[in-house]
Amino acid sequence: MIDFNNKGFFKLKQNADFADKVKDLLLDDEQIIDAYKSMRDGVVFTDKRIIAVNVQGITGSKKDFTSLPYKNIVAYSIETSGTFDIDSELEIYFSAIGQVRFEFTGQSSMLEISKIISKHLL
Repeated sequence: MIDFNNKGFFKLKQNADFADKVKDLLLDDEQIIDAYKSMRDGVVFTDKRIIAVNVQGITGSKKDFTSLPYKNIVAYSIETSGTFDIDSELEIYFSAIGQVRFEFTGQSSMLEISKIISKHLL
């Protein structure tokens, strides 16, 4: 499982191509909302869950996938980007694993992701 306390993993930038890494894991009725990538690792938001991908090894052929279903979220917080601070953040508290924090640089779909989380949470 990914070490979510390692903040280096979570400086993410929007990258639609990264969604291809999880396409084989998706359910038939599951839709991708957005995808983000750091150096090698990334995260994909679907309409049902968050899939964190940790690319391992020298060649990057080994990958660790962590599925975080929205139904296990007990609380969350978003910080949208501003005029001078273009970064945004998403903190999620899961019933089983605790806090997970994602930091985004540049454009992100924070409001859309927030609505999807709220739909499953409320």
